[in-house]
Amino acid sequence: MTTARSVLAGPQAPSSDLGGRTALVTGAAGGIGRACALRLAAAGAKVRAVDRQSEGLETLAEQARGLAGTVEPHLLDLTDLDAAEAAAAGTDILVNNAGLQLVRPIEDFPPDTFHTVLTVMLEAPFRLIRGALPHMYGQGWGRIVNVSSVHGLRASAFKSAYVAAKHGLEGLSKTAALEGAPHGVTSNCVNPAYVRTPLVEKQLTDQAAVHGIPRERVLTEILLKDSAVKRLIEPEEVAEAVAYLCGPAASFVTGTSLVLDGGWTAH
Repeated sequence: MTTARSVLAGPQAPSSDLGGRTALVTGAAGGIGRACALRLAAAGAKVRAVDRQSEGLETLAEQARGLAGTVEPHLLDLTDLDAAEAAAAGTDILVNNAGLQLVRPIEDFPPDTFHTVLTVMLEAPFRLIRGALPHMYGQGWGRIVNVSSVHGLRASAFKSAYVAAKHGLEGLSKTAALEGAPHGVTSNCVNPAYVRTPLVEKQLTDQAAVHGIPRERVLTEILLKDSAVKRLIEPEEVAEAVAYLCGPAASFVTGTSLVLDGGWTAH
């Protein structure tokens, strides 16, 4: 399979000017969130990096040294919804990225895990948006980017909580776009297929179990089956899409989903 790593310049790539802007990125300790935090900081933003993993946040802060902007770690569990809303106050850019996944048939899916997934991936974004909007409205400018998924547009078996949360996030994002437009605030989703992240790597064993195939066959036979481009997308590619939606060239882009699915939804 081909790879995009050789064509990506990382967070030092040419960037939109976000100097003077404050951004908040959830799930920033790794994967897509880390790539987004570094990319926005490279564009000059002051980034509040939110996660519940302190070690990953410390590593991120080290990686951000020398960039045009800054990264400030904020240790936060998004199931504390009041704290999440408070953390978003005063932000110009909000990137709702944090997520979790469990692969199980509905009849075996733990109800408490379903509740947690919906809390972190749908209710917390609502509270974060709610906390960010007063400042955005007050200044007549704001950018909300919700890291959704191809599963915000399509369903897969055994992912009831994740698919439900991402479909809900799509609706929340569109509603925020309609309400925010008169105030200079845009709201969009970014919809990648499977990304090279720990979240995806952890799925391999569960996917093998529910589909009854060896673990080494999951990537090609399950994860990449519907994608015309037969590789995982890199976190930095997703971060580039996020940076575009935060920049001045995307001021007329709102209420939509930027699909990075390698042709999955072309079927």
